[in-house]
Amino acid sequence: MFAFSAGDPLSPRSRQLPAGLADRVRPTTPVAGRTLPVPPPLAPLFPAGSLRRGTTTTVTGAPGHGATTLALALMAAASAAGSWCAVVGLADPGVVAAAGLGLDLRRVVFVPHPGNGWAEAAGDLLSGVDAVLIRPPGRARLTAARHLTARARERQAALVVLLEGSGAWPEGGDLALSVGAVEWEGIGRGHGHLQGRRAEVRVSGRRAAGRVSECSLWLPAGSGAVENAEEPGRRHPGPPGQSGMEQRGPAGAGPGDGPAAA
Repeated sequence: MFAFSAGDPLSPRSRQLPAGLADRVRPTTPVAGRTLPVPPPLAPLFPAGSLRRGTTTTVTGAPGHGATTLALALMAAASAAGSWCAVVGLADPGVVAAAGLGLDLRRVVFVPHPGNGWAEAAGDLLSGVDAVLIRPPGRARLTAARHLTARARERQAALVVLLEGSGAWPEGGDLALSVGAVEWEGIGRGHGHLQGRRAEVRVSGRRAAGRVSECSLWLPAGSGAVENAEEPGRRHPGPPGQSGMEQRGPAGAGPGDGPAAA
């Protein structure tokens, strides 16, 4: 795992990867026509069952509803398969929980505090890694969004944009994932421990061929990984008062989403 801040070589003043890092993360095989794998529970969200290089995927949701977990999970299988990934602008990525999602932290570059240079840092990394996850600090400017979208397409890297709360991506995305209602598992009225978070995920966008679909996912399950919540036997209702989809719940249960991230 690599981590940098605004004062490191990825800052706008330098705008290039640290010496030696570019060679370590640069793909060693041709990328034309290739896709990046995603964890099996997430494959139905994508038209080809995988994350296509050169595309932009947006992930939206209210804070604490699992959007961060979903965005990080998109890169888990790719990093485990040997691809290099980068995360820009996620101040508290929750690396222990991220590892539970399946991320190979040895192949992830973290830039948690890029400051005003988040777009420059992401652009630099798109030149040398296979997938970049960015969390813009609020609404991104149209020029920055267009530049990064074009950069990802040119370099044949996958760009994932995490938008929580009032964040927006003016350029749109090839695929848009949005996390809606959530339900917490394992906690009752003043007792219990968080064991999982079930969420409704909506899929739309250009790559979805105009088709809007929804699915239920554990973000994450009790194992720490993302799982399909619609599989037979996966639903384990708790005591009265625990069941039912809720728009509000305790923040946590995922990386960057609250106290259960660790």
